[in-house]
Amino acid sequence: MINYHETLCHAIEMAKTAGEIQLKLFRSKELNIATKQNDFDVVTTADKASEQAIVERINEIYPDHSILTEESGLSLHGDSEWEWVIDPLDGTTNYSAGLPWFNVSIGVKHQGETVAGVVFAPRLGELFTAVKDGGATLNGAPIYPSETPTLAKAVVATGFPYDKAVNPDNNLDNFKRIMPVVRGLRRLGSAALDICYVAAGFLDAYWEMNLNEWDVCAAMLIAHEAGAWAERFRPDRNWSILASNPTLAPAILQELNLTPNAL
Repeated sequence: MINYHETLCHAIEMAKTAGEIQLKLFRSKELNIATKQNDFDVVTTADKASEQAIVERINEIYPDHSILTEESGLSLHGDSEWEWVIDPLDGTTNYSAGLPWFNVSIGVKHQGETVAGVVFAPRLGELFTAVKDGGATLNGAPIYPSETPTLAKAVVATGFPYDKAVNPDNNLDNFKRIMPVVRGLRRLGSAALDICYVAAGFLDAYWEMNLNEWDVCAAMLIAHEAGAWAERFRPDRNWSILASNPTLAPAILQELNLTPNAL
């Protein structure tokens, strides 16, 4: 039987190494900031250095594994059953502005299924982990979603796609529908952390459109293993994700004009 826990331990080691790089450059004059698709989509020295450290370590330990990363794209290794899905610095806009909500996200897939996941927020000191059929933890302690029963008592989070200025399908309609019916609506700026916060019960729900697999791969496993409801919606908008405590999921889907069987 394959030992997924060993793979998880290596992923934790890599995430912590990348986190150290990020902390050294955080709020530093040595942090160079550039843009990618548009002025809203930024990349920094820390993104690239973190990715390099992780990829080099994977190639050292698992030279036959495929790798999908935000900055470098997809590196295939023949017919490998394994794929590492990496966002070396999720929440780059926060990071570049000096805000602490950023993280390293590493998901490991075996035969197409995510089997290990790590989301590490170095500035916050929060390490979320999960392994297939092994539950989810925050700093080693088990986590579970909230039991908030109604939207009126819920604190939820969302985000907006990078093409929000040019594409009217930019989540503002959903924002307007949900804002009046919830206790609070937050925009933290890190998809992986938002999903993990739902897994841990800090947020009651989170949704966002047009994400990428590296944004959510690890966090989705963490949410599922914690017992949260976490699924894709809007297949026409890349990775569009809703994560929620199980009780609130039907109400959130209704507000988003979706139903569970429409996914």
